[in-house]
Order: sequence, then C-alpha cells, then structure tokens
Amino acid sequence: MSKDDKIYEEYSINFDLKSNSREKLRKETVDKFLSEKGGYWKDGKKYVTRYKYYVENLKDGRRIFLLRPTFLNKGIDFQVWVEKMDGVEDKRPSHKDVFREIEIKKKENPKDFAILMKAIDEVWNCSEPDDVLKTRKMIFKEGFQVEMLLKILKWLFIEQDITYWNYDGRGMLKLAIEEKAKL
Repeated sequence: MSKDDKIYEEYSINFDLKSNSREKLRKETVDKFLSEKGGYWKDGKKYVTRYKYYVENLKDGRRIFLLRPTFLNKGIDFQVWVEKMDGVEDKRPSHKDVFREIEIKKKENPKDFAILMKAIDEVWNCSEPDDVLKTRKMIFKEGFQVEMLLKILKWLFIEQDITYWNYDGRGMLKLAIEEKAKL
C-alpha cells in the first residue's frame, strides 16, 4: 500500500436540525461535524472517514443529504445533495440551479411567484420549510417542487453561514436570488 492509498469508512447519520436562530443553526451543524470520527493510520494504512447526513425528507419519499468532507473550505464544508434529483441519479443542486428555478417559476406563474419569494424570505429568516408550506399555497408545474426548493435553500443558507459567517453569510445568496427575481 502506498502513502496515497486510502481505506474509506463511510457513515450515514440522520440529522434533524430545527431552530429559528441563524447562530444556533450554524453552531449545531458545526458541532455535529466536530463529533465525527477523524481519519487515522492503523497498521501502516490510511483510513479516511466520510459522512452522509440525511437532513430533510421530501413528501415523495426522497431525501436531502449532506456529504462531508468536500475539501473546499478547510474541512468544515459540506455539499447539499438530493436523492434522485432528476428522477434517476442523486445530484448536487447548485446556486445556478436555484437561480434557474427562480426564473422558471417567475415566468410560469407571476402571482404565485410573489408568494414563493415570501416563502424563501421566511426560510432565509430561519423558518422551517414545512411550516412555511403549511401557511403558503402556490402552484408551479415546471421545475423543482417548491418543497424541495425551500429545503435545499435551508441548507444552502446554512452552508453560506458557516463559510462566510464573518461577512454576511446567507445574505449573499439571498441577494443573488432577489436579483434573479427582478429580471
């Protein structure tokens, strides 16, 4: 075995995180990551730990999960993924995917788009997507289900808060969404 060979230990964890505080969401997520078993050497072999955190359930049975580590931001980073996002494969929704969804939904139903933007604002303000959906009704046939979009955004906002806490965290993504909404 060479020094570059690795043995992977993979862990799957259910992680239910709810809070109406940006600080608590960030802290509890980071604390969860800090409790991970670190990589190690044993008998001359390098063991690497990888984690999949199941964080949201969608009504259609799919789940949203976080993958760690991703080596983007010095070890505390994660990626947001959706099971069978395109109906077949697990995929990682990007900010571009979110922006495209904003454009699609604005074109499809301007009236309900205003409701969607209020729902996104509530998630940005740390309301739970399921709670938001109980009070806001909107219909879109194209693109992501609204439930999936809001739950993806919850975790993209948390990711931005961890990565850019000393700047404006989730604010950068929210401003970009608002810009797309104006177009």
